Amino acid sequence: MKIRAGFTIGYECVQPTPMLLVLNVHPSRRPDLLTDQVLSFSQPIAAWNYTDGFGNSCTRIVAPPGLTTISTVFEIYDSGQPDAVPLDAQQHEIKDLPDDVLVFLLGSRYCDTDRLSDFAWATFSQTKPGWPRVQAIADFVHGHIEFDYLKADLLRTAHGGYCDKTGVCRDFAHLAVTLCRCLNIPARYCTGYLGDIGVPPDPAPMDFSAWFEVYLGGHWHTVDARHNVPRIGRILMGTGRDATDVAISTAFGPAVLKQFDVVTEEVPGDNGAIA
Repeated sequence: MKIRAGFTIGYECVQPTPMLLVLNVHPSRRPDLLTDQVLSFSQPIAAWNYTDGFGNSCTRIVAPPGLTTISTVFEIYDSGQPDAVPLDAQQHEIKDLPDDVLVFLLGSRYCDTDRLSDFAWATFSQTKPGWPRVQAIADFVHGHIEFDYLKADLLRTAHGGYCDKTGVCRDFAHLAVTLCRCLNIPARYCTGYLGDIGVPPDPAPMDFSAWFEVYLGGHWHTVDARHNVPRIGRILMGTGRDATDVAISTAFGPAVLKQFDVVTEEVPGDNGAIA
């Protein structure tokens, strides 16, 4: 299947403001692109790309004073298959994990493992290690947090989400990631596009989505505690320890968000584009 995706985001700055952007399709999905995916700016801006320590394709700019809009639109091939469910994926002993995976066992800005470790072991230690334990964690988080876009809080940590029992997709992901790490399951935060493909349309405005991945059986596997069912048409943008590492923008100065429009939709009438 073919998916059309993109966004238009506007920032207003009062002075030249350096910014880091994580707005490109992840390198692992770039071979699936059917059209170019490039960032366009409403003002003349020098932009240069770099790859961060997590393998994400990032962009550096200095936004000029005034309103600057950043946009992209592209088409990408997707298998049309829902997220794989690796029922037999086994959990590794820590001594057997690759060196670059170890960081995803540690606490981070939004994943405060020290506050949830006792709860995690008391609640999930009797579950079967591996995928069954991950699924038990996803089931818990899905039932524990109520999605409420109006109660989004950029300062809320995983422990905060556990206590507040409300939040948005990033809160589901942070709590699930933290509980996995507490139980020695490497887990990383993911952000990207997820449209209403294969599910009833959501009347709320489109946004980027957050989910997470766990390292089991020598591979990273997708898990979505908010929806808690395999979904179709995920387009990965970035992975990291938590939302800090994959914030769509990080401004080093005042920058007010003035416009935010995201689109992700199946191209109608497409019968199987070939990447």
